[in-house]
Amino acid sequence: MAKLADLIWKNAELLRGAFKENEYRKVILPFTILRRLDCVLAPTREAVRIKYEAVKDKNYDLDKFLTPTSGYPFFNTSKFTLPGVAESPDDVRDNLEAMINGFSQNVRDIFEKFGFIATIDKLAEKNRLFLVVQRFAETDLRAIDKKGKPVVTNHDMGQAFEELLRKFNDVSPAGEQYTPRDVIELMVTVLFEGDDDVLSVPGVVRTMGDPTAGTGGILSVAEEHLHKFNDRATLKLFGQELEDETYAICKADMLIRGQDPANIANGDTLEKDKHPNQTFDYQAANPPYGVEWKPAEDAVRKEHAKGAAGRFAPGLPAIRDGQMLFSLHLLSKMQPVVGGKGGGRIGVVHNGSPLFTGDAGGGESEIRRWILEHDYLDCIIAMPTDMFYNTNIATYLWFMSNRKPPERKGKVLLIDASGMSHLMKKNLGKKRREFSEDCIARIAKAYAGFKAVNWRDANSVRTLKAKVFDREHFFYRKLTIERPLRCRFQATPEAMTALLGDKAYAKLPDEQRDALKTVVTKMDAAAIYTDAETFRAALQKTAKKAGIKKVLGAKPLELARKYLATRDKAASPTTNEKGEVLSDSELRDAEYVPFGEDIDSYFDREVAPHWSDAWINRDIKDDKDGMVGVVGTEINFNREFYTYTPPRSRETIRSEIEAMEKRFMDMLRGVAG
Repeated sequence: MAKLADLIWKNAELLRGAFKENEYRKVILPFTILRRLDCVLAPTREAVRIKYEAVKDKNYDLDKFLTPTSGYPFFNTSKFTLPGVAESPDDVRDNLEAMINGFSQNVRDIFEKFGFIATIDKLAEKNRLFLVVQRFAETDLRAIDKKGKPVVTNHDMGQAFEELLRKFNDVSPAGEQYTPRDVIELMVTVLFEGDDDVLSVPGVVRTMGDPTAGTGGILSVAEEHLHKFNDRATLKLFGQELEDETYAICKADMLIRGQDPANIANGDTLEKDKHPNQTFDYQAANPPYGVEWKPAEDAVRKEHAKGAAGRFAPGLPAIRDGQMLFSLHLLSKMQPVVGGKGGGRIGVVHNGSPLFTGDAGGGESEIRRWILEHDYLDCIIAMPTDMFYNTNIATYLWFMSNRKPPERKGKVLLIDASGMSHLMKKNLGKKRREFSEDCIARIAKAYAGFKAVNWRDANSVRTLKAKVFDREHFFYRKLTIERPLRCRFQATPEAMTALLGDKAYAKLPDEQRDALKTVVTKMDAAAIYTDAETFRAALQKTAKKAGIKKVLGAKPLELARKYLATRDKAASPTTNEKGEVLSDSELRDAEYVPFGEDIDSYFDREVAPHWSDAWINRDIKDDKDGMVGVVGTEINFNREFYTYTPPRSRETIRSEIEAMEKRFMDMLRGVAG
């Protein structure tokens, strides 16, 4: 709700000169929450005050006694409202603090996270406190008017908070964005798809969690979405948020919605799960991407070491990007399936990195492998660029579940919705595009249909594609391809100097060291050997001529081979002292074989015709299945949805050039008159 956000933002004009611009949030956000709470409590304030006065000296549990009268899971027992505080300019600081202290503890916690008392003191010091209180007291943030008509709904308030945060965070990194409401609508629409029969039952209760809750936007939209088709359903919301300010906003929103504020936790989800014994029917998240998990590294590695008992058993991604750890956390929190009932569903926003980052056997690939092997991955939707407030990179919605219906088991649906959006009339930061209701409906229909789609609207402005794949389609086997080391051998002075200076040479027994030095010194410096066997024979022959009774051992021969060798493509394959052909690390390559294809057939078809001396390194095997080659996984949207566009013909290009020349000449004639 941009207009409401702009109205609130105007209050920041009072802070100029007294606060730096990056400090405005410390004033605007808590005062907005204070005014909103003040407004929603107004209809029951006097009734709460009367009850409080009657029981304040009786040691009653005020939470249990006053919240039914308040109508919310919080209350205020002070005699002050914000307009009332504004009526006494000389006492505004003390009265405002008394008003804050009159709230129930769950609300006072919110203002403590903002460090609000310190902000009040600074405002008073700068002679701005009364002006700010007066301005916010005039801001109408009522939920309903006296006739019961909506004024500022919870949805409006949530959007206003996110718009304010966008203004404050225009320079924040791309990985720390807030999720636009149109993206959330698509996420929750798909998340609830297929569960209509269960969710439409009057009185049904379900749970939903978000481990990167932010201001609570995903949770609140999910609740609103559910209530649209069943206002008697209950969605219990749980969240965890790292940043104090956004945690405070989220908790305030949940309080006003009547949710249990204890279900919103403050802290780093990767470091510690604040809902350790809770699993969820639904989960959705937009974790930071491209943000390193170094601050939580010790805790994450301890969890990983627990194996299946921990949240991160399948693997650990590179330290530079922790978003796949959040996916593992979400999967560990799914409601389990017991007796064919229960189970959970997940929707999570990622950038492109989790689709393909990491080589076979690496942490990211192993995480994807684990997800696919357990058949958790249901669908991935590629979204348009320019959908978020402060990043225009490509993003993807992953949907995962442990209760896939029979027709979807062993399958993965990919939806290319990168062409499904409309340009906005006015940009919001970097957000230039948005989903219309029709866009969301068509994408959700493609998800529900679970079949190939190739749709284009009448004006070819929007496109939508979908394909269904077997989960094995995204596996491959990485083969290590070796080629022989080819060297010529020559006892040049430079090579001998390098040999005699080697630490391994110095560690040889005296007899072997002296023998090797004698042999290489007496070798014919002009002689060139193009295969290792002939070279070793020449060494032994020289030793015999030098009167050395014992033949040179394996170690001296190895050192001679190593230091007197020079790579030569024309030489024979080099062998070691056991007669085994050595591979050349500089020529080592990898082949990625589609999963299930015979590796020898693939090698004969794709490698042998080009490199007749190559071979498969059969010593490198997968740790899990023990077969030759390491299993890897990747999901390549560009490859799956690529459409070949042939280049224009020479005739077409020539005709275009001729037409351009004709227009140019006509323009020149027009200028010449």
